[in-house]
Amino acid sequence: MHKVVLDPRILRGMERQLKLRQDRLYAGETSIGWKVGFGTPASQERLGINTPLVGFLTNKVLLPSGTSVSVEGWMKPALECEIAIYMGKDLQEVADRETTRAAIASIGPAFELADVDFPADEVEMILAGNIYNRHVILGRADTSRAGGNLDHLEALIFRNGNEVARTTDLQAMTGEVIDIVSHVANLLLALGERLRAGEFIIAGTIIPHLWVQPKENISYVLAPIDTIRVAIL
Repeated sequence: MHKVVLDPRILRGMERQLKLRQDRLYAGETSIGWKVGFGTPASQERLGINTPLVGFLTNKVLLPSGTSVSVEGWMKPALECEIAIYMGKDLQEVADRETTRAAIASIGPAFELADVDFPADEVEMILAGNIYNRHVILGRADTSRAGGNLDHLEALIFRNGNEVARTTDLQAMTGEVIDIVSHVANLLLALGERLRAGEFIIAGTIIPHLWVQPKENISYVLAPIDTIRVAIL
């Protein structure tokens, strides 16, 4: 039988985080998916971990593309350009690569907005605070990319109309999307949860995150799938 052995800091942090999630679901929010963070080798080395951290997403944090977001009162607003991975099947067993690949229904672009309101140096606290998440913005989901196919995609990011980043290596900072989904599924199984059909995972930033401030407009083109936009107030 497969058994995931968890770092005690991750176990304690995830237990606190899942209690927060359950409280929000009891209060009427709906689960829509999960997120990963701290996926780069440098950030993992700094925290003394060897896999990305995992957080949750509910309908309360979901915003439409083109929306305006006020960051008034935020301590340190950050924006990440990510890949959203949409699940077409539950992952109820050990999520090996082929099982995982068969469960991915589509992919698309996503923004995550976060507020880094305490230092990012304590694993349990980061997890208990749901990895700083405040909002997620999604674009179109491309079903021709079932299985997690990222071939021939290009990402372009614009800040106030000026190009600030461009890449065709969408997994350079995050690792492979197949491995990310397997990790999330196996972690949730170890904690008595499940990655379900209809949910999605935002897989971590594909470029260094942007520290944002009011009066900024950010556009993220995931060509040829879709373009998403957000205005910071």
